[in-house]
Amino acid sequence: MDTLNFGVLDPIKLPIAKKLYKAHYPAGKPKSDERILTLSRNQTLSALVRFRTIEQYRLMTGMLVIPEQRGLGLGHQLMAHLQQTELNDGDFCFALGHLESFYAQHGFKTLAEEDLPNPLKQLFCRYIQGGKSLVSMRYLDPS
Repeated sequence: MDTLNFGVLDPIKLPIAKKLYKAHYPAGKPKSDERILTLSRNQTLSALVRFRTIEQYRLMTGMLVIPEQRGLGLGHQLMAHLQQTELNDGDFCFALGHLESFYAQHGFKTLAEEDLPNPLKQLFCRYIQGGKSLVSMRYLDPS
């Protein structure tokens, strides 16, 4: 039986996170001022997600499940954990188009670009102009 452990990345382990992102998600560049949550499976780091603070808003970004660990439901496990412990009403994410339904299953609702707060709208527009196909979403706490 698998043992799953959730945690917050110890800042001393940031180089490990950087190495994983560089290998599996080069666009994701973890920084020391971000809150990075982790999921380890059988004591092996298997998934990470970052929270960036932009003015008074939080952007969930850079969700990564290590490719060899995909298809085991770890992304759903991590999101369920985040819903219980981390996500706040009004947190945002910019989802890749093919992952919109994944995030919708975990409390995120699609949001029109014009409904984004200004600092996030500027960032979203920069990403879109750079050629990324993204959907803006906002977390709505079901409770």
